[in-house]
Amino acid sequence: MCARRFLAAIFVMTLLVVAGAFAIYQFGGSVLLREATPKGHFEAPAPRSGPDYTKSDAWIARPDIPHNAAGWLPDGVARTAPGKAAVFYIHPTTYLRSDRWNAPIYEPESGARDQLFVQSQASAFNGAGQVWAPRYRQTAFGAFLLKSSDADKALDLAYSDVSAAFDEFLKHVGGGQPIILAGHSQGALHLIRLLRDHKGELKNRLVAAYAVGWPIDTSADLPALGFPACTAPAETGCVLSWMTFGDPPNPSLILDNWQKTKGFGGEEHSKTNILCVNPISGIQGGAAPPSANPGTLLPSTDFATASLATSAIGAHCDKGLLIVDGDLPKLGPFVLPGNNYHVYDYALFWGAIRRDSERRLAAWRH
Repeated sequence: MCARRFLAAIFVMTLLVVAGAFAIYQFGGSVLLREATPKGHFEAPAPRSGPDYTKSDAWIARPDIPHNAAGWLPDGVARTAPGKAAVFYIHPTTYLRSDRWNAPIYEPESGARDQLFVQSQASAFNGAGQVWAPRYRQTAFGAFLLKSSDADKALDLAYSDVSAAFDEFLKHVGGGQPIILAGHSQGALHLIRLLRDHKGELKNRLVAAYAVGWPIDTSADLPALGFPACTAPAETGCVLSWMTFGDPPNPSLILDNWQKTKGFGGEEHSKTNILCVNPISGIQGGAAPPSANPGTLLPSTDFATASLATSAIGAHCDKGLLIVDGDLPKLGPFVLPGNNYHVYDYALFWGAIRRDSERRLAAWRH
């Protein structure tokens, strides 16, 4: 696959859409809310107007799509035959317009961004197996800036596409084949719902679920999903989740409102119960020094490609947040208020995520 000027675009684009990472963000009467909120009310699409997941053009990545974005590797990473897992990846919010509540299934600007996310995030799993990444009528950026019935309906529509894609995915993967789930931001929210709604199909098949950049309450959410947190690096059938911050962290923009909402189990969320699994150590609540990190994704000088910087940063879990340690590489102006490194949830730990997925796959037993 030819090199692209992808990484700079990812950083800039992710900064723009990061507010879409949390449905519980509330901005009152701010300019952002007024300008970004989709116009009018949600209108349900016509029946059977959604993507046809039996066709390859409804997918960004699928094993029968040659040279798809999920097959990318950073400079210096050797290509090997993929492992035996089937990987289902859900991209985050990329639709920035306010003309509708859900993105069209084919839209040039957001479609290009979708490709970039699949390339920089889903690629971390291509050593463990072949990656499937659906297009879907994602909820528009502005819908995440308020709580309303329109926003809820838009989220449900997006999830209905993801769920339909997952059903098609299950038809094609072998009955006993191990499965890895991965997502980020909006994609992580849909992933969590998949775990809850498809726990029967995933039982004894889930290697791990990487629900990154979305808070999961270990009491109000996790029991309802049917899968435990990952407490050891070789554990399988478990969930990893983290939200990355620098020190000192200030997550109040996220958590002050999130704790007022209810989890999948019906209880209110609590800031004291947030799941944090360290992607370097693979342990819930764990800590790892920079020397244990096999690779942070960094762009080349001209942003034409990227390489992995080994031992660049470490991380430890503290009060449900993943706090980075060590001398951070120059990240540019994309750290969000409160020392929030959401933009870099995957990039900082790309090599560790790759290692973690391959290690759990090796430990998986039917």
